[in-house]
Amino acid sequence: MTTTTRKRALVTGGSGGIGAAICRQLAQDGLQVIVHANRGLAAAQALVEAIRAQGGQAEAIAFDVTDAAATAAALETLLLAGPIQIVVNNAGIHDDAVFPGMQLAQWQRVLDVSLNGFFHVTQPLTLPMIRTRWGRIINITSVAALAGNRGQVNYSAAKGALHAATKSLALELASRGITVNAVAPGIIATAMSEASFDAEAIARLVPMKRAGTPEEVADLVGFLASDRAAYISGQVISINGGMI
Repeated sequence: MTTTTRKRALVTGGSGGIGAAICRQLAQDGLQVIVHANRGLAAAQALVEAIRAQGGQAEAIAFDVTDAAATAAALETLLLAGPIQIVVNNAGIHDDAVFPGMQLAQWQRVLDVSLNGFFHVTQPLTLPMIRTRWGRIINITSVAALAGNRGQVNYSAAKGALHAATKSLALELASRGITVNAVAPGIIATAMSEASFDAEAIARLVPMKRAGTPEEVADLVGFLASDRAAYISGQVISINGGMI
């Protein structure tokens, strides 16, 4: 496959555990991957070099998804090379606290990254995607949006709002050859989850008695980004070892 025929995929938060696995999978599937980072540009660039060493095509970019102007400027530059037909909205943060003790800044920041970040990134890419009559928008959410989780009212609210946005946007874009889906992981073996869930907690919470792997999430995202998933849209797909 030549460079000119490869579809381009943007993965926000692409340098983290799940994001990096998604970037590697999409590159392996023959896509030209844009690895996004906020402050972790060095990690994103290292991932790009690893992908290129395996024969894939990738580039790194850094911007703050909560900054509308900075995001718009970065995307405008990217679009000079052509439309981005696959968007994986993976950027998200935790800032946990029980609700009575939650600070306004904790609430706002978590919603800002997951929900406003989704808008800032996806909206400018939609019209160029529509013109190609083919696209994939995949929002990475969480089991917390489906089942709730103590101490994560802000995170659950942000990811739950993405589920609703996914369904509405899927309806708007269905006739244009563009699918919109959400992937809701449970406990996945990343640095972030390892700090929150020990082996005993995982055995208690997960019927499969283990954490999932980033690669398992990436496999699902890769499928949804492919032509094989052309008739799947507006769905929230859980990957959680049977938790719910």
